[in-house]
Amino acid sequence: MEVIAYFRTFFTDFVSILAEMSPYLLLGFFFAGLLYAFMPRQKIERYFSGSSIKSSVLASLFGIPLPLCSCGVIPTGTALYKNGASKGGTVSFLISTPQTGVDSILATFSLLGLPFAIIRPLAALITGITGGIITGQITPNKTENTSHPEQKEVEKSLIQKIKDVFRYGFVEFIQDISKWLVIGLVLAAIISALIPDDFFELLNFSPILQMLMILVVSIPLYICATGTIPLAAILILKGLSPGAAFVLLMAGPATNAATITMIGKVLGKKSLFTYLGTIIIGALSFGLIIDYALPSEWFTQIANEHLAHNHGQNSSWWQITSGVTLVVLIINGYIQQHFSSKQKTSKTINNNSMETHTIKVDGMTCNHCKSNVESNLEKLNFMTSAKVNLNEKSVTIEGDKIEVEKAKETIEALGYKPF
Repeated sequence: MEVIAYFRTFFTDFVSILAEMSPYLLLGFFFAGLLYAFMPRQKIERYFSGSSIKSSVLASLFGIPLPLCSCGVIPTGTALYKNGASKGGTVSFLISTPQTGVDSILATFSLLGLPFAIIRPLAALITGITGGIITGQITPNKTENTSHPEQKEVEKSLIQKIKDVFRYGFVEFIQDISKWLVIGLVLAAIISALIPDDFFELLNFSPILQMLMILVVSIPLYICATGTIPLAAILILKGLSPGAAFVLLMAGPATNAATITMIGKVLGKKSLFTYLGTIIIGALSFGLIIDYALPSEWFTQIANEHLAHNHGQNSSWWQITSGVTLVVLIINGYIQQHFSSKQKTSKTINNNSMETHTIKVDGMTCNHCKSNVESNLEKLNFMTSAKVNLNEKSVTIEGDKIEVEKAKETIEALGYKPF
C-alpha cells in the first residue's frame, strides 16, 4: 500500500509541476523562436571581439536571453572564438548564456516567483561581465580566426521567418532541452514523494553548508537552466535554504564536466580557472545575499503556494491544456528527429554524384552542435555540403578532392572527437 501511495504522490506532483510550468514554457519557446528567426547568430557575433570590457558586456547582454541549453552553449561559444571572438567575450558568453534564457526566465517566474526571476538574469549578467573582463586581463587574446570566407546571410521573407519561429521554438529547441526537462521533472517528483517536507530542517545544516553541498553536486551536473527549476522548487519545499537553491539554479546549468574539459582545451587553463572561480564565487555571493540580506518570504512563499501536495487538483483548464500540448510537442520532437535522420541517411546513400565521406564524431548532442559542425565544415574550400546525423553521431561531407584530415581538424577544433 505504501508503494501505491508513493506512486500516487509521484504522479500527482509530476502533473502539478508540469501544469504550473507548461504555459510559461510554451510562451518561452515562442520567444526563443522569435530570437532565432529575427536575431540570428551571424548578426551578433561581430560584437564579441574588441576590448575585454566591451566584448564581455555585449556577450552577456546578448547571451542572457538566448535559448541555448547547457550542451548547446559549448559548441556555440567555441565556434564564436574560432571565428574571431575575444577570449573575454567568449568566457562571458559561456558564463551568462546557460544560466538563463527566455524560456527559463518565464519558467522560473511560474514556479519560484518574481524575485528569483529577476535575480537569476541579474546574476548571469554580473558574473558573465566579471569573468569576461578578468579573462581579458590575465590571458593573451589570441583569436583562432582562420580567415575562412564569410558566409553570406540568406535574406528570408517574412513568411519564412515566421515559419522559422515555430519550427525552431516548438520543434528544434524542444528536441534540445526535452531530455533534461523531463529528467528535472521526474527527479523533482521523486524527491517530493520520498523526502519528508522538513528534511533539511531536521539535518540542521547552516545555509552556508547547504550552499557548499549543493555546489559540490552542481559543478559536474549536466542539466539545462529549465530543468533545474522544478528541482529547486521542490528542494525549497523540503527545507533547503533559498540561497542554496539559487546555487543550484546558477551553477547547475553553467558548469558540467563537458564544459570544463572544453574550456580548458580551447581557451586554456587560465580561462578555465577564471570561468570556474567566477561562477563559484558568484553563486555563493548571491546565495548569501538571498539568505541573509533579503526577506525569506520573497523566495519561499511562491513555491509553497504553487506546489502544495493537493495543488494538482486545482489546475486550471489552460494549465492542463498547456501541459498536454507540451507533452505532444516533446513526443513530436523525438518523432521528427527520428525520421529526419532516416531521410538524411537515405539521401546520402542515393547521392553518388560527388565524392563523399562519413566521419564519426563523438560529443555532438543537440541542434546547436549540428549547426556549428555543418557551418564550419562548409567554410572549407573543398567542401560542398556537410550533413550531421545526431542519432548516428556522424557527419557526411560532400565535395571535390576532400581532405578528410583537414575536415577532422576543423571538427576537433570545435571541441568534438572525430574518429
